[in-house]
Amino acid sequence: MTPAFSVQVTATFEREFRKLLKGHADLTAHLARVIATLTQDPYNRSRSHPIKRLTGVTPGDGQFRIRYLRYRFIYDIEDEIVLLKHCSLRREDTYK
Repeated sequence: MTPAFSVQVTATFEREFRKLLKGHADLTAHLARVIATLTQDPYNRSRSHPIKRLTGVTPGDGQFRIRYLRYRFIYDIEDEIVLLKHCSLRREDTYK
């Protein structure tokens, strides 16, 4: 059995989360599901989660991304700590 990871957030993540929470009341429940996933499998070794290792990103700048519905969470892994760095909303006009 793999060890459970602990999840912590940065001040930047807190600010972004509070901003998004004003318009998206369901975000708290979604974050709880993301945290549950990250405590068990942040490296996505089971390949059953929408987690991607980002290329060209230096350690400490958010090397992993997890998608959950319209939300994107960027995080790093240091030993057995998952550090959530950024929280954002993917909009319909993001790639236009």
